[in-house]
Amino acid sequence: MSGGSGGKPVLVFDSGIGGLSVLAAIRKLMPTQRLVYVADDAAFPYGNWKEDELSTHIVRLMGELIAAHDPAAVVIACNTASTLVLPPLREKFSIPFVGTVPAVKPAAEQTKSGVIAVLATPATIARDYTRKLIESFAQSAKVQLVAAPRLASVAEDLPRGVAIDREIIREEIAPCFVEIDGRRTDIVVLGCTHYPFLIEEMNAVAPWPVTWLDPAPAIARRLVSVLDGQIPGPDGESIVLFTSGRPVPPRLDALLRNNGLSASR
Repeated sequence: MSGGSGGKPVLVFDSGIGGLSVLAAIRKLMPTQRLVYVADDAAFPYGNWKEDELSTHIVRLMGELIAAHDPAAVVIACNTASTLVLPPLREKFSIPFVGTVPAVKPAAEQTKSGVIAVLATPATIARDYTRKLIESFAQSAKVQLVAAPRLASVAEDLPRGVAIDREIIREEIAPCFVEIDGRRTDIVVLGCTHYPFLIEEMNAVAPWPVTWLDPAPAIARRLVSVLDGQIPGPDGESIVLFTSGRPVPPRLDALLRNNGLSASR
């Protein structure tokens, strides 16, 4: 796949390590693209913030990151942030931003039963943006909105070597599985970039098989489109930055290296 940024990096931003699922999809399409991944883990989880304070925080931090790294584009690999701060970011900065929103439209197009679920953080579920997506693209489907307050934290712990409590996962995803007039949920939209890390665990406790719809490939394709026509620069070091300054656990460091990243501060 062609596309690139003429030597400038692409900045991939998330509240934690969830956006690494998006980064992996970007690497598949743009293997020579230099990347700077930023985990704003000092502020994790974003769902605990008031909306105006979170917006101010992200816009300020983004200004610092853009000044430091001069990216060709920024991927906001976080549903909670994207549904809140994309408008002020695009108003303040001239570089392109690629956001992450629940994949309601493709779910509505792919469902065979007509019953889908959107699994996301409480903040994403509460956004008017999410409901407008449903009104625009999924009126013919039955859509179950499921707020999962603990799932992102469970996913955040997984590459850090913390034992996973499957009972928590079972409880968090259980409301996704509904049966209406003999028709069962057949697609669950993963409305948080942390969730793809838990697909194996979710499959293990799901009451029946479903398609877990991961938005990462579509985000990567959108980035390629945004950067279309620019000549890829030479291979350069890709790094990951943690805003907390905490040491990187060995298991997480291995995950980063497997994604072609070196941890930095």
